[in-house]
Amino acid sequence: MIAVDRTLHRPGAEVRFHDSGGHGRAVVLLHGAGMDHTMFRAQAHAAIAMGHRVVLCDLRGHGDSELGTGVRFTAADALADLMALLETLELDRPVLVGHSLGGNLAQAFVREHPERAGGLIVVDATWNAGPLTGRERFALALAAPVLALIPASRLPRVMARASAVEPGAVEEIERIFHRMPKKRFMDVWRATASFADPDPQYRTPVPLALIRGARDSAGNIATAMPAWAAFEGVAERIVPGAGHVVTWDAPESSTRALLSALAEVGEA
Repeated sequence: MIAVDRTLHRPGAEVRFHDSGGHGRAVVLLHGAGMDHTMFRAQAHAAIAMGHRVVLCDLRGHGDSELGTGVRFTAADALADLMALLETLELDRPVLVGHSLGGNLAQAFVREHPERAGGLIVVDATWNAGPLTGRERFALALAAPVLALIPASRLPRVMARASAVEPGAVEEIERIFHRMPKKRFMDVWRATASFADPDPQYRTPVPLALIRGARDSAGNIATAMPAWAAFEGVAERIVPGAGHVVTWDAPESSTRALLSALAEVGEA
């Protein structure tokens, strides 16, 4: 197990992170909404073994990272935290790897600061700049009100069952989700949705790789990611038998997909 053993002091928050060190290509792993750095444990160990400098963190308000009293999670603060982390560690154009919220965050960061990233690997996240149908816009607007109706005691189980297909993964995800108060999760959900910013002219300005669980039913990912891959002219790596949290549904296959993507992005 890799512990997030260092603290980045930020306005309104303390962000916990781990830096494996070394002189290899830097890789920053960004977890999904309600999750924490442990979702990447197998992939982090494998990337370190391959010689990469791996940085793991718990986003503010997640895992071991704290939010100050009365401070709410926002997309702008999460983006600023990521910039501060890269600056603190003096990372030179690292590869950003983001799952779900982490993938949306990484896309937004690259869009704002293309010179600060050397590559982008998106895992089971929707396409920020992609087109949205009327039905998708309606579903996006309706999601938060529907989630708000679910009792706090039941929400972790509901989200876990929507996030994984393997019983062990569902149980572990539910345990992680229980750590976050419902009010904070709702803020995180709204922040995730806010990253949707369609632009038919935008293309990713750094080397891009896409990974998706074959059984991911979250949002519009199953249709948006293939469309994104076709638009950008990249291959989509599909992990058989895995749902939204691919790294826990199929850890070995996910690790192979990520290492392959890192090699491809590095060559590009």
